[in-house]
Amino acid sequence: MSQQGYVAAPPYSQAQPGMGGYPSGYGGPPPQPMYGHYGAPPTGVAKGPVATPPPVSQYGSPMQQNGAHPQRIQPPSAVSSPYGQPPQVPYQSMAPQSLPPAQQLSNQMSGMQISGYGQMPMQPTQGPPSSAPQHPLQPGPPQMMSQPGPPHMMSQPGPPQMMSQPGPMVPGPQTQPLGSPPPMGAAPPMTGMAAPPMGMSGPFSGPPPMGGAGFQQSPGQMQPQGFPQQPGPYGGPMAAPQPGFPGAFPGGASQMAGPPQKKLDPNSIPSTTQVIEDDQAKKGGQLYTTNVRGQVPPLVTTDFTVQDQGNASPRFMRCTSYTFPCTSDLAKQCQVPLATIIKPLATIPKTESPLFMVNHGETGPIRCNRCKAYMCPYMQFMDGGRRYQCAFCNCVNEVPAFYFQHLDHMGRRMDVYERPELSLGSYEFIATLDYCKNNKPPSPPAYIFMIDVSFSNIKSGLVRLVCEELKTLLDRLPREDGAESSVVKVGFVTYNKVLHFYNVKSALAQPQMMVVSDVAEMFVPLLDGFLVNFTESRAVINNLLDQIPDMFADTNESETVFAPVVQAGVEALKAADCSGKLFIFHSSIPTAEAPGKLKNRDDRKLVSTDKEKTLFQPMRGVYEQLVKDCVSQGCCVDLFLFPSQYLDLATMGDTPTHTGGSVYKYSNFQVEMDGENFLSDLRKDVEKPIGFDAIMRVRTSTGFRATDFHGAVHMNNTTDVEMAAIDCDKAVTVEFKHDDTLSEETGALMQCALLYTTVGGQRRLRVHNLSLNCSAQLSELYKSCETDALINFFAKSAYRAMLNQPLKTVRDILVNQTAHMLACYRKNCASPSAASQLILPDAMKVFPVYMNSLMKTLPLVSSSELATDERAYQRLTVLSMGVEDTQLLLYPRLIPLHTMSVDSDAVPAAVRCSEERLTDGGVFLLENGRSLFLWVGQSCPPDLVQSLFNVPSLAHLPPDQSSLPDLDNPYSKKLRSIISSICEQRSNSMKVLVVRQKDRPEVLFRQQLVEDKGLHGGASYMDFLCYVHREIRQLLT
Repeated sequence: MSQQGYVAAPPYSQAQPGMGGYPSGYGGPPPQPMYGHYGAPPTGVAKGPVATPPPVSQYGSPMQQNGAHPQRIQPPSAVSSPYGQPPQVPYQSMAPQSLPPAQQLSNQMSGMQISGYGQMPMQPTQGPPSSAPQHPLQPGPPQMMSQPGPPHMMSQPGPPQMMSQPGPMVPGPQTQPLGSPPPMGAAPPMTGMAAPPMGMSGPFSGPPPMGGAGFQQSPGQMQPQGFPQQPGPYGGPMAAPQPGFPGAFPGGASQMAGPPQKKLDPNSIPSTTQVIEDDQAKKGGQLYTTNVRGQVPPLVTTDFTVQDQGNASPRFMRCTSYTFPCTSDLAKQCQVPLATIIKPLATIPKTESPLFMVNHGETGPIRCNRCKAYMCPYMQFMDGGRRYQCAFCNCVNEVPAFYFQHLDHMGRRMDVYERPELSLGSYEFIATLDYCKNNKPPSPPAYIFMIDVSFSNIKSGLVRLVCEELKTLLDRLPREDGAESSVVKVGFVTYNKVLHFYNVKSALAQPQMMVVSDVAEMFVPLLDGFLVNFTESRAVINNLLDQIPDMFADTNESETVFAPVVQAGVEALKAADCSGKLFIFHSSIPTAEAPGKLKNRDDRKLVSTDKEKTLFQPMRGVYEQLVKDCVSQGCCVDLFLFPSQYLDLATMGDTPTHTGGSVYKYSNFQVEMDGENFLSDLRKDVEKPIGFDAIMRVRTSTGFRATDFHGAVHMNNTTDVEMAAIDCDKAVTVEFKHDDTLSEETGALMQCALLYTTVGGQRRLRVHNLSLNCSAQLSELYKSCETDALINFFAKSAYRAMLNQPLKTVRDILVNQTAHMLACYRKNCASPSAASQLILPDAMKVFPVYMNSLMKTLPLVSSSELATDERAYQRLTVLSMGVEDTQLLLYPRLIPLHTMSVDSDAVPAAVRCSEERLTDGGVFLLENGRSLFLWVGQSCPPDLVQSLFNVPSLAHLPPDQSSLPDLDNPYSKKLRSIISSICEQRSNSMKVLVVRQKDRPEVLFRQQLVEDKGLHGGASYMDFLCYVHREIRQLLT
């Protein structure tokens, strides 16, 4: 069994005094499992007699003092932390509370030992452990452990020694579990030498170090004297580490002599960059064939080529686990969400073959009579080929005469490799009129450009910029594969308080403008001449685009409308009887008297209260109806926002989010600084492959079904996912639940069918099939988990839940489910070992770093310093992200540039996302798919600064530099080629922000260092790991 061991000291493996409040055996299904559900606050696993939860630790389970009875009062709100109130969980820790917080943290840290990740020297500090006086309602120090006294180490002095075996490490004689392969990145075996202390050598005095300590705070405790109270990673007080005393025997006296402890080495905890590198080394550049059921694909970060042999490519479908548990009881026990992230129109690299088209003529696609699943490789032919059994519902169907084919000696059709639908995981059918609206062929879609010509957009130069760009951009409208030109029609509207429509019919010499001032009853004043073919009307359109900036050059109108603009677009598409997309360029909150008028509701006093969720809830009424109108007409909305202040993005962004559109935001837009960035986004958005008027249905084999859908979608019923449009970057995350027992023999099958209209006006059906394994062994499920897909699911379900629940509850559920998943692995799958050891499944060993990073993202951090619109913006963009996007957002790439070789084409290997990796003399590039930072250390060599920026020293670099000069030297060329290759891979354009060490903009950069303590609340990776470890042990006790 491959497992990761984190070994702490032996005493914790013994029975612990005063632990109570829940049944001793953990593992049965809890009465109300937190299974990705956010419907209610987490409830207890065991229903005890206590009516109200005991006082609760700041970030974890309820605490009780020295075995005392649970207090009957809730802790006061003053004790609340920025990072979460206590979850009401059933696991009560009656830990003796005798040590100061940092004593306990350093105790746990020193006891923790990680097999297979290199040495971990610890850092000595000073200050004797002392008992603090206790007072019932004072915030207390964080308590780490449930055992008084420091942890005891192995009997030899010095830091713990590392072994390369992945199994548990306990002091004394030990046997290695048989057949356990070393974990990724395993270190070579170490000898028994003590490692030298790293970091500080002398006693530590002065203020407590950052990121040091506690996770929780129990209301019944007082801060030990001598430590200033500081905000801890999750709101608890921070304190300086204290010396522990290794060398005692298990259970021996807590204060035995021994050398001072040293700080845990961050290199010893699982590294995301190492996991990514190992997967690239093992599977990179290889051919991945999809002919094996339940096969786990390479990571999203790995370069590989897919050959479709019966299951959909991982570019289209990725699962949280490729082995489903056979029963719902097993699923509830492990709490690993069963979900698939589907990107139906994902871009296929040029090295792979495009999807095959199947045309069955007038009869249309062949489907099962009962469940309507489409013909696929899993269907079983019988009776000499005259009938087939559906793999999804087991119904036996007649084979149509035109489709008949004899079977070979294996029972397979003779033409199996000639028909894509019988041999491939993904393919497309040409849809018949039965699949079209009103049984008539669809018209080609239309693109309508709607420009806000209010004072701020004219003044900033945006209107002129858009008009100039459209003259050339309209030549690049998307077209059908093989078509000479695009058949997409175009139309133009400008607006402020009123709307201006333009007649650009090719027969006109000059464009004509029609004004609609009655915005309450929106209508389109002209039918003929509004939507036209660009090539035919090019002269009139260019004439119009020249006139618009001058026509409104002297405007003083600052009020705008928004809902009527979208309504006008819907009406225009309805009149032309086609689907389409609105490109809206908008700058301010719509305050003019009209339907959908909004008022400023940015009340930062609501942050950290139960009403904080209202800041992210869109306004209902007009906007709700607008979404329904857009979806039924196939009208997708793309919103380009240029705000200088709050504009209620939660409401304005709701329409794009539910119509398959995108939101782009450029705060305090300046043409010189942001123009190129915006134009790049606009070009990508206009040109990208897209399907309109789409409906998606996910069918499954018997025993489980799709229950929940997250994405830029609209749901009219429980099964049909409706999208006004879907492009190549949009993904839908689908959650599954059991409704019966699954069979290990047949496995679990799923089929995603997407019906959509192409940009050429053709109705098509795209089908993706995937087969997974089923097992009654939880170890098989954990072995085939995919961390990147899991975190995509958790991000989307948490971002949806925050509309209905306090952020604190959402964060608590995330932590609880993390602990549950890992505790279940420990209990059911790992070799027996000391309770003080943290064991992670190999496939999920970096899951905690992603989960901790998710909880530090802007939407989930309660801080009144953060702009509400910025938080709402990130929330909406993540909802439609695919696995590769969420992976990069939650663990950015940090690339050292000062060590790069200018001779090779390779991008330097990324390093861990932590401040500890930065060097004063270095230059680092950080990218997360949304932004690019170029960080320059204060001691960066002048010749490197000259090569990159063309200035003699760092002091000469302008503070707000957002572009790189085009210089003729190898360093500059290499850096620009790295940046352009990164930008090509991403769906969004990214502006380069040059950040000098210790300058003010460095704050934005440091927010991306996800292994460190969060700037607005949130633990470091190391602290979070310790915290989760403690939660797991409480679950297992």
